[in-house]
Amino acid sequence: MVLDSRARSAPGQCSDAPPCRGPERSAAQLAPRSPLIQAQERAFDAVLEAREFSVFRKGNQVLDSISLRVPPNRITALIGPSEAGKSTLLRCFNRMHDQIEGVRVQGELEFQGQSLLEPGIDVCELRRSIALISRPAAVFPAMSIRDNVLFGARIHGLQGSRDGEDLLERSLRRVDLFDLVKEQLDKRPHILSRGQGQRLCLARSLAVRPTVLLLDEPCAGLDSIESQRIELLLRELSTDYSTVLVTHDLHQARRLSDYTAFLSGGRLIEFRETRSLFLEPRDLQTQAYISGRPL
Repeated sequence: MVLDSRARSAPGQCSDAPPCRGPERSAAQLAPRSPLIQAQERAFDAVLEAREFSVFRKGNQVLDSISLRVPPNRITALIGPSEAGKSTLLRCFNRMHDQIEGVRVQGELEFQGQSLLEPGIDVCELRRSIALISRPAAVFPAMSIRDNVLFGARIHGLQGSRDGEDLLERSLRRVDLFDLVKEQLDKRPHILSRGQGQRLCLARSLAVRPTVLLLDEPCAGLDSIESQRIELLLRELSTDYSTVLVTHDLHQARRLSDYTAFLSGGRLIEFRETRSLFLEPRDLQTQAYISGRPL
């Protein structure tokens, strides 16, 4: 993929993106990482990478020197207390910080080895490749179910009614919605439950054929049945897409994700394979957080 400013400049609303127009560290964190840990971090080619990435908002530091490598075709969970910087980091991978006045960034963000912060980058193409589903998911209430799914795909050059119908069906089938709505495609999405609306937004993102899915608390406000359905879908989709999700549900992070990053106070405290992080946390802050103790 070439993220070039000479490419299409139409609005990139393929997901939920708008149209284009510090605390003390624990002793364990301060200790240098062993060569084994560093080797494990380099063991995969990152689809997304942050290097010494910091975010400042109106003079306040929101993220502090985050270095994180996101593996391809895996689910990575971002956990941590409120105001830890999880959603900020997620949105920066989609360049959503561009939309916020008074935000300044330092360091580097990369997608498949290419900088996301270069001045000439085509942000619309970026947001097609790295699809963001924000919280709450943005169903377009004035559009039909059909137009909700195909909105971003049409912006990015979908041609031909037959192609559109095939893409519509494929996208809805991937999220297990087609059989439910196939007779109601021209109705507005108010007929859907909250969980079904979340899956509709996921179908809209899949329709533009992204590489990465970014999800901010995808199961927030859903009942246990819909939450389980979303989790099963994300697990199935991880064979084809790299997924990063923010969650406050530690049980969800533990059962769903392959890797987990724990953030607190704008810093990345620990990032490891999920099983290892929950069973043998190396940092005292991580241990306190997953045990439910005050940090």
